[in-house]
Amino acid sequence: MPNFTYNAIKASFIKLLNERPLSQIKVKDIVADCGVNRNTFYYYFHDIPSLIEDMVTEEAEHIIQKYPSADTIEDFFETTIDYMLEKKSLFLHIYNSVNRELFEQYLWQVCERVVILYVDSILDGRQISTEDRRIIVQYLKALSFGVVSAWLQAGLTDDIRLTFERIYHLKKGTVEEMIRRFEEK
Repeated sequence: MPNFTYNAIKASFIKLLNERPLSQIKVKDIVADCGVNRNTFYYYFHDIPSLIEDMVTEEAEHIIQKYPSADTIEDFFETTIDYMLEKKSLFLHIYNSVNRELFEQYLWQVCERVVILYVDSILDGRQISTEDRRIIVQYLKALSFGVVSAWLQAGLTDDIRLTFERIYHLKKGTVEEMIRRFEEK
């Protein structure tokens, strides 16, 4: 579906999001900025939340495709940190809007996909029950989501790398140990 007009609408929305909060952006602002009419906007998107949904989905896919195998979850989060800091005002304007719930749903899904890739790479043929795998994924997903949510709440501060480095250091070997214990039972 993506074409020139679709991308122009998204680009205008991103430009406006970098300039002002989401609550101050209306469809008329987007169409005026990109030079299309309202009907054209509504051809591609039902409303601004559907535009956000498409945009967040595409941005998440972009990050995940950059690291299709999560040999180290650290690489993924480093890429995510860089990306979010690069587009800091955009992410904060969406996060601090009435559409926070939508944004958090996608963040939750991204964390889950990355954690599943990571856990599967650690398992590497080792056998544990589906329920035990689910528990490990749920634990890591909640940890990842919680840290990223706290970082967003704090305003995407630059000191997040230190926090992640400490978490990586503290959790090193944790997943492997969980798998080992699940194999023993």
